Amino acid sequence: MMNECKTILGFPIFNGSREALRAELERRAAQVPGPLCLFYANSNLLQLCHGEAARFSEPGILIANDGVALNLAARLLTGTPFAANLNGTDFTPYLVRTSPIFRRVFLLGGQSGVAAGAAATLAASGVEVVGHADGYGDMTDEAALLARINGARPDVLLLALGNPRQEQWLLAHRDVLDVKLLVGVGALLDFLSGRVPRAPRWVQQLRCEWLYRLLGEPRRLLRRYTLEMGRFFWLCLRNRRGGEGA
Repeated sequence: MMNECKTILGFPIFNGSREALRAELERRAAQVPGPLCLFYANSNLLQLCHGEAARFSEPGILIANDGVALNLAARLLTGTPFAANLNGTDFTPYLVRTSPIFRRVFLLGGQSGVAAGAAATLAASGVEVVGHADGYGDMTDEAALLARINGARPDVLLLALGNPRQEQWLLAHRDVLDVKLLVGVGALLDFLSGRVPRAPRWVQQLRCEWLYRLLGEPRRLLRRYTLEMGRFFWLCLRNRRGGEGA
């Protein structure tokens, strides 16, 4: 078992360094039957899936914190922040570049051409990309898609459909996927392909990448960073008053 986690809205969120998370994934992959799932928890995912925490709490699922809102919630509910920022945009490329058992990667999701562009970027950094498919036409024939993924024999499937759709898809199909690790990666493929620019490093260091993204895609993200984030903190406050979530 991991040394420590923080419980936010009933979800056990890993609390440790990126090296510790990689080690925990490798340990569980050797012990848990079937594919392991890695989900990155931001405020949007937790408030949308509130009430389904038990489904995300089994040994075959690890959840990492992603975003400043989770860090604020950890301070509110447990008194201390998370040990590290384990957002998927940084941790996922680190994992597939450095882990000895998560080397062969299949990319799925995004608009036409996005997965191919992301695959080229990862391959240029030394990652072994064994296949890719977009999140639209390539997903219409599910049986063919599953056969294509399994036929490529990846260690890792990176799925970019947005949450909670990507997490729900992975949970629904993991019993028929012959893959060690299933990861919901959100906008990662857009960033890797260059379709969406990532915030400058200084903005990331200020933990204001969410604001940079909001300014770049206001129509798509305004609701997430206003109403939905407000609901997330309301749920946290309600749980705190009720003695839950710590």
